[in-house]
Amino acid sequence: METIDVVSVMRGGDRDRAYVLDDTDLTADADLAKLVGWQGARAHVHVMNTMGGRPNEAAGTLQGINNIEVARPRLRLFEAWAEQRLGEHSTVRAGVYDLNSEFYVNGSAGLLIAPAFGVGAELAATGPNGPSIFPSTALALRVEHRFGKVGYVRAAVLNGSAGCLGDPQGVDFSFRSGVLAIGEAGVERPGLKLAAGYWRYSQRHHDYTRVDADGARVRRIDQGGYALAEVQLFGGEDRRSLTAFGRAALSGGSTTPFQGGWQAGFLLERVVPGRKDASLSFGASRGITTHGYRAMLVEDGKRAARAETSFELTYSDRVAKWLTVQPDLQLIADRAGVEKARSVLVGTLRLTMDF
Repeated sequence: METIDVVSVMRGGDRDRAYVLDDTDLTADADLAKLVGWQGARAHVHVMNTMGGRPNEAAGTLQGINNIEVARPRLRLFEAWAEQRLGEHSTVRAGVYDLNSEFYVNGSAGLLIAPAFGVGAELAATGPNGPSIFPSTALALRVEHRFGKVGYVRAAVLNGSAGCLGDPQGVDFSFRSGVLAIGEAGVERPGLKLAAGYWRYSQRHHDYTRVDADGARVRRIDQGGYALAEVQLFGGEDRRSLTAFGRAALSGGSTTPFQGGWQAGFLLERVVPGRKDASLSFGASRGITTHGYRAMLVEDGKRAARAETSFELTYSDRVAKWLTVQPDLQLIADRAGVEKARSVLVGTLRLTMDF
């Protein structure tokens, strides 16, 4: 699959420039029982190549505006793991693993382009170089147990320093940065998901703003929690349907600019009669800043806002078997956490090609 975005910052920032971003993904799944006789096991490999500009430098936001934008365009081995089934209800997964593939996920928010609808900024901004999410993952061990048809609990331990093949540092086998532990429990069935999670790093990281009496940066433990929900309000399979989603999160609020935040919105599927892939989605996101970050803005002579707030409206439709077209608009208020900073309007045209 290949995703191409044409992005323009239409008001505020460098509004006269357009950016082109590209993300090409190749995935393969194997039933290891059929392949090598390894009963109850399967494997997954995901190779990703990213290219393009950095429109968020023009937009100047804290939470970002595009979920395929990267700091370093590279070819990466994004995921490579094996999973073993233990009995009827439990599995163990090990390898290079994307935390956001199973944790902190609102599936009905997946059409939205803003990164905050993937993993909340209060977690996405943590760690020496980010947690194990797009675009750089880490070695991990994940366990999951299912209760009946709807209940689940899962937990994972991941390298505290993300890095995969293709990154300058490659995969970190030393675990010198400790680990990130995360757990989530909930219920899910078609049309309903309710879940809550908690995460914590094993090693301390530098406080975002505070120093001790000697001028050295204070080190603190990163930790936080989240709750999420999504409910199908009407419709269902082969019919027009409306699903609402929402979530809220809170962190220790010392090692990143973010104390927490929330996201909410809806997904309307089959919005155009006779077009099964026509979908409309709206989302609102609010990244709440920390006291330390706001104090830093005041020291720079700026008026600090309580949060950066964004709104997104997007429409997607498959116009050919191989091509999906998705126009998207985002409005960001109080950008970078500065009160009454000039709002930014971002327009994106996303083309997704299946091959």
